[in-house]
Amino acid sequence: MKKKIGLLYGGKSAEHKVSMQTALAVIKALDTDKFDIHPIYITETGEWIKGNQLTGPVETVKELEFKRQDGHSATVLSPDLFQTNDSPLDVIFPLLHGPNGEDGTVQGLLELLNLPYVGNGVLASSAGMDKVVMKNIFEVAGLNQVKYTSFIRSEWQGAKEAAYAKVEENLGYPCFVKPANLGSSVGISKCTSRSELDAAFEEAFQFDRKIIVEEGVIAREIEVGVLGNDYPEVTVAGEILPKTDFYDYKAKYEDGNTGLVIPAEVSEQEYAAIKEDAIKAFKALDCSGLVRADFFLTSAGEVYINEVNTMPGFTPFSMFPLLWKHTDVEYAALIEKLVDLALERHQEKQSIKYTF
Repeated sequence: MKKKIGLLYGGKSAEHKVSMQTALAVIKALDTDKFDIHPIYITETGEWIKGNQLTGPVETVKELEFKRQDGHSATVLSPDLFQTNDSPLDVIFPLLHGPNGEDGTVQGLLELLNLPYVGNGVLASSAGMDKVVMKNIFEVAGLNQVKYTSFIRSEWQGAKEAAYAKVEENLGYPCFVKPANLGSSVGISKCTSRSELDAAFEEAFQFDRKIIVEEGVIAREIEVGVLGNDYPEVTVAGEILPKTDFYDYKAKYEDGNTGLVIPAEVSEQEYAAIKEDAIKAFKALDCSGLVRADFFLTSAGEVYINEVNTMPGFTPFSMFPLLWKHTDVEYAALIEKLVDLALERHQEKQSIKYTF
């Protein structure tokens, strides 16, 4: 019997376009002999629009950008949004990146509705979205990281020179300034001077009220994919080879100015350390379903965890699916595995006792 899968995509986020590309790729890959596909689009202004069941191929992102006048119905948030023919959808696949989707907000909604959904739960999603909270958790877990510090907008506005002096004293140059709650390298700057640091703070604070500043290290960028619930598995390692100063939004999504090497040339000892830390990070955040874990690897063999992404880019050409392809899990099979993991986790939760 076919499963009814609700694809949730778009979102009120700077990563809206990335989500749209992900949704298009997943729709093309889903086996319609196994799944009925029900699209649910969130506009850039936060309006939820439920589309008609997809019965034919979708070729462009534009075909997924529903509007009210297209015959689709905008709706308030209610259980009806996740139903068809008076029965609930079997599983929701939140293909959302960034705030208002990857940060635990939508996951909380689905928890309240008691619906199975793909990917990480509320805690892992929210902690994984906030780079400061994530790094604090990693520190407690004993994971090796580069030095970092953080600021909130009002704190910086009241004492800019003191903030810059703190960065220079504790981290030095080069350093990287990032919004705390955003992905896809949006709003990130590399700084080598006080003037660049000032411009980077201005840029990052456009996207969040909290930012993180990280020490720059000379290292290779290594990534692995993690898949599972209580017993996660890890892919081969891949390496990012940006042709610019760092792996920014333009290099990722616009000009393709980046090389991906899979498998990465790492020693058995280095890979073992990366794999161990990826699983440790996955468990420290109480992750489920999937994450992509990003590391720095120095020429001396030092491994630093950079971050985990709880809903990584998911087109067939994104790093996460490519890592699994090189670990003998093809794209369509990866999607089905994620759906199975979602149903497995949901079933386990139904055994939890809520009265005594």
